[in-house]
Amino acid sequence: MPIREILQLGNPLLREVAEPVADATVPAVAQVVTDLTDTVAHWRETTGYGRAIAAPQIGVLQRIVVLRLPGKPVWPLINPTVVERSPETMVVWDACLSFLSIFMQVERHQWITVRYQDLGGSWHETRAGLKDDLAELLQHEIDHLDGILAIDRVTDVKSICTRAEFERRYRADSPYGRQAHLG
Repeated sequence: MPIREILQLGNPLLREVAEPVADATVPAVAQVVTDLTDTVAHWRETTGYGRAIAAPQIGVLQRIVVLRLPGKPVWPLINPTVVERSPETMVVWDACLSFLSIFMQVERHQWITVRYQDLGGSWHETRAGLKDDLAELLQHEIDHLDGILAIDRVTDVKSICTRAEFERRYRADSPYGRQAHLG
């Protein structure tokens, strides 16, 4: 079980733009997906947080994202790109495994369409919306591929709070407070 260290806020690699994956079918890409899957599973088990992770968070500057939603199969996305965004936006609570002690409110699009490859190299498109907070989650992870962190998208600096304060005041009304997300 290759659990990798997650880079933390302040590490300059988190601000780098990830390179496209030239061939999604090579074993090295599958190994990164395995490492990401095991790492996010470990964080979920030890902290109660972690539904997804992007390769730059483990120091791999490739355009790879893994979603590990409770009750669903692991979903690797290779070279994901947002190809369409809703004009409507929403303000949501966000946090990140790269700075799990800080929570904040950010603005995201209500739905997006994402184009990506699977591990076999085939291209797919998916429309992500409010269900399972998938639009918010994919926007967060794809931002990582572009060197953008949730803290960069904060709507109001007054919303920034510690994890303990978030859990005390806001968790019950957020996606993090729903049992489906804590798995």
